Amino acid sequence: MNIRPKVIAWIAAILAFVGLGEVLLVRHIIMPSFAELERADARTAMWRIQYAFDRALDRLGVLAIDWGNWAVVYRFTRDHKSAQLEADITLSNIREIGVNLVLIVAPDGTVIYSRTVDLPPNQTLDLAALRSLPRRFPWQANLRAALPAKGLLPTNLGTLMLAGAPILDGDGLGPSRGMMILGKLLKDPEVKDIAASAQSTLSVLPAPAFRRPDQLTQTSSVTYVERDFVDIFGQPVITLRIHVPREVTAHGKEAVAYASVSLVAAAVLVVILLIVVISRVILNPLAVVTRHAVSIGEDEDLTTRLDLKRHDEIGVLAREFDRMVERVAESRTQLVDQSFEAGFAELAKGTLHNLGNAMTPIGVRLAGLAQRLRSAPAELAEQAAAELEAGVADPQRCADLQQFLRLACKEVAATVRAAEDDVAVMAQQAGAVRSMLAEQMRSARNEQVIEAVRLTELVAQALEIVPDAHRQRLAVHTDDSLRRVGVVRVARTILRLVLQNLIINAAEAVRDAGNGKGVLRVSAQIVHEADCAQLHLLCEDNGVGIAQQNLARLFDKGFSTKSPETNHGIGLHWCANAIGALGGRIWAASDGPGCGAAMHLLVPTHRPESASLAGAA
Repeated sequence: MNIRPKVIAWIAAILAFVGLGEVLLVRHIIMPSFAELERADARTAMWRIQYAFDRALDRLGVLAIDWGNWAVVYRFTRDHKSAQLEADITLSNIREIGVNLVLIVAPDGTVIYSRTVDLPPNQTLDLAALRSLPRRFPWQANLRAALPAKGLLPTNLGTLMLAGAPILDGDGLGPSRGMMILGKLLKDPEVKDIAASAQSTLSVLPAPAFRRPDQLTQTSSVTYVERDFVDIFGQPVITLRIHVPREVTAHGKEAVAYASVSLVAAAVLVVILLIVVISRVILNPLAVVTRHAVSIGEDEDLTTRLDLKRHDEIGVLAREFDRMVERVAESRTQLVDQSFEAGFAELAKGTLHNLGNAMTPIGVRLAGLAQRLRSAPAELAEQAAAELEAGVADPQRCADLQQFLRLACKEVAATVRAAEDDVAVMAQQAGAVRSMLAEQMRSARNEQVIEAVRLTELVAQALEIVPDAHRQRLAVHTDDSLRRVGVVRVARTILRLVLQNLIINAAEAVRDAGNGKGVLRVSAQIVHEADCAQLHLLCEDNGVGIAQQNLARLFDKGFSTKSPETNHGIGLHWCANAIGALGGRIWAASDGPGCGAAMHLLVPTHRPESASLAGAA
């Protein structure tokens, strides 16, 4: 596919991406912001309703205080003569202040006066029929302490707004002789007055069994907010719902539609202009350079030159291309040779490094075997045997020599048995070396042998070729996740060598941290990316840790934080190359010096069909 249709496709894709972004922006940011504004407006309206409701109760409370501080009422509570009280508290007076109930309560809670106004026909108010306030009535404490109170109370005729105030002598002095209680039924006119004062549409709903937080609901056209109001007992008595039309969203949709149309028109115009300009300035000259490069590739004639007379970036590219062609002929053979030598040297370094790790335990055991053989009393036993064979006249001397021969034979036998154990271990380690060399030979032929292996066995096999000194310094703990993963099909030998390198590095990190004994924890899981299952191995140690600035360079060739006399920065670099050749990756993580380190290996697993094909190849 030529670059011109690609550029057009990319521009169209960018336009589509911008359009998609605009749609997502509108859908997930702009329109939700409109909705949030409407929700905030609805909550504010509910607070206005709450404020208006509280103001109505406050006004009722002021009336109760005013009527309670009335000399006529004060005298009535003392002499209980109702004639003067009836003359002053008339129906017109009660209607004038807009209440439906007047109660006068003595200090002991006895109702000494009760009067109702403007109730529904043939109905009475249950509160007006009380002879005394119930013992559990919440205002008993206010009555005793001569304190005002207000709130809501459910009655047989609906919700009653209630306010009480201490009865004083008319000058605001006491002692209090009871409580003046005024009640006002919450009817439709009162609800409309509260809604009008808050400039909202309000409706009354039945109260739930338990008080809830404010309930906010949005439909396509209206936002609802419901709030539960409690009575003087603390129980929900009514629920008020406000209705706020979603005008902001409606106007926002219109504005967004106009803006979207304008954006699409501008984007189409910009795309057309971009295609014209890019074709004249970039694509046409680039086509000339491309044809020249194709011509050189097909003819393999490195003597022709483009010689493009331009002073922009494409002109610089053309001149650099001509200069590059001049150098290609001279360096082609050299580059091929250097690549071969570098690849061979890299393979040799990795092989020698792994051989060194594998041969070290063999050398250690050989040295130990030689020391035990040198210390065995074989020569002394020969001398004793020769003396006995020549004949010994002294019986005591003969008995001593025979006892010495028996002891020497036991010691030689023990040395032989220990030597057999060492030989068995060295044979096993030599087999690992042979297996490693065979794997290196297969790797050199670009073949990968895929085997079914259990991860616990893989870790054990890696430990077999780790030097004894490192095994003694480091305890390798395999997580239960290795068992749960079960059998996986991977390049077993390569992973074993990689784990060997990681175990050795972890042991050296524990040593550098100054710890006598360290721990390496190995866990595993199968992760799925796209349609490929991959094995994720995690190796965590409590060693010296890795500085943050070294994490990115840890797998670079030649990089090492250890002494250059004992380490050449080959191991982790070889591990990265080996894992990369398998189609996986390796990375390190650490919280810093002293915090240990974690090595992550991610390699693809193979299905049985593909694995068998790889093995057959």
